[in-house]
Amino acid sequence: MSGFINGESRLAPPAETTVTRMNLWLRLLHLIYVSFFRPKLDPTRDTSCLEFRVWPHDLDISMHMNNGRYWNLMDLGRLDLVIGSGLWRAIVRHRWAPIVNGAKIRFRHELTLFQRFRIETRIVAWTETFIVMEHRVLTIGRSGRDILCAIALASTGVYDREARGFVPVERLFDEIGVRAVASPEPTPEVTAFLAAEEALRQAA
Repeated sequence: MSGFINGESRLAPPAETTVTRMNLWLRLLHLIYVSFFRPKLDPTRDTSCLEFRVWPHDLDISMHMNNGRYWNLMDLGRLDLVIGSGLWRAIVRHRWAPIVNGAKIRFRHELTLFQRFRIETRIVAWTETFIVMEHRVLTIGRSGRDILCAIALASTGVYDREARGFVPVERLFDEIGVRAVASPEPTPEVTAFLAAEEALRQAA
């Protein structure tokens, strides 16, 4: 949907109608438009925050937001970091391809029709060639406090088709004028996620 190509599928994509696809494109176009009026993001420390509302075409037969829609909208969160940081210019110039290698999600609270929610996306760790992003789906409860609806981790990278390899993270930072810094120390859940990804890579 966004510029991200899924390297591995962990969830069968839901059947999409023309209306659903059009809605996703409208959300994407809106994201691109508003990005030109917001301050530049530093992906090493800033968080993307996108607000949404659950519409009828986001629902499944249980009348809450379809599991697959979470992944679609998380794509927009990652894309917001790419656009907001200015990395999109290098991606277009070099014809690179942003790729999701694998992802893991945990659902905590359902989202129902017309409910407002937001997706916060941030980089939590990186290796020489891969970046781990965290997505948090949040809504506001009756008490006014945030309710965590879902949390996900995604292993991402930028693939150079000509070189047939992933672009080093240090170069990605250099392309957007960010001084290369050491990755934050991975939290236990990020360490476990990366270990699981490596095990699956070996199995494949």
